[in-house]
Amino acid sequence: MTNSEVDLLIDLNNAYYMGNFQQCINESQKLQGLTPEQCLRRDTFLYRAYIAQKKFTVVMDEIKSNSPTALQPLRLLAEFLSSSKPDSIVTKLEKELSSGFSASDITKILVAGIIYHNVGNYETALRILRQSEHLECSALAIQTLLAFDRIDLAKKELQSMQEKDEDATLTQLATAWVNMRIGGEKYQEAFYIVQEMIDKYGSTPFLLNMLASCYIAQGKNSDAEVVLQESLDKDPNNAATLINIFMNSHFVGKTPEVASRYLSQLKDTHPNHEFVQNYNKKEIEFDRVAKQFTRA
Repeated sequence: MTNSEVDLLIDLNNAYYMGNFQQCINESQKLQGLTPEQCLRRDTFLYRAYIAQKKFTVVMDEIKSNSPTALQPLRLLAEFLSSSKPDSIVTKLEKELSSGFSASDITKILVAGIIYHNVGNYETALRILRQSEHLECSALAIQTLLAFDRIDLAKKELQSMQEKDEDATLTQLATAWVNMRIGGEKYQEAFYIVQEMIDKYGSTPFLLNMLASCYIAQGKNSDAEVVLQESLDKDPNNAATLINIFMNSHFVGKTPEVASRYLSQLKDTHPNHEFVQNYNKKEIEFDRVAKQFTRA
């Protein structure tokens, strides 16, 4: 493999990690004359990018039963994320995992980790992710640990990543995630990491929301507003952006009507999002309590 091919594959990976999914798709379609192994790596990130864009039908139509074994888990992930009955997909996953897998089955391990993480089964997600020492598995393990506030274990996992490859894009991202959760002076360190990535790779909603979160945590709400507006321009339906700009609007003097528009848009485009589900429950509970006081 020539140096230019190495660079292109790295660019492909980094585009995905930075949340620049269309660039990842575009780059993958340019690559030609690769070995079968390189083609498989390319196709893996291609379909993952389509999944990230919620183009599940593309993945399910193109990955067939006779497609490479390494791609089959991505079809399962597309089915899970598009299904109205995700429990049935979890059952299917459990059946497939029972037949066994090796540490080299990175895509299967990652997909299993993502699915178990999404359903809140963090213990099983971690058990599977720890079957591999791949940086992506470690990065997802850190996200899972942070999801149930095990910052201590996340820091240990991060240290392991840093020992393997401190300069890797995933290691730098994971460092920012952990620093943001630790808080205090670490917010500024996370800010520098994210800003450097934006300077190097360009801004994406994913990176801009991380940057905005650092601003908000430090009380720099006006700066966060500028960043969130940029993110909204790039993707008006991005869930993280809509949540952050809705929450931040109360601190930058926006009217309740404007804030409500962001919330309505979030409910319309992401009705099953955890934030929306929790917000709806709180609204129902508030209305129930309010009626009690009205009757009193």
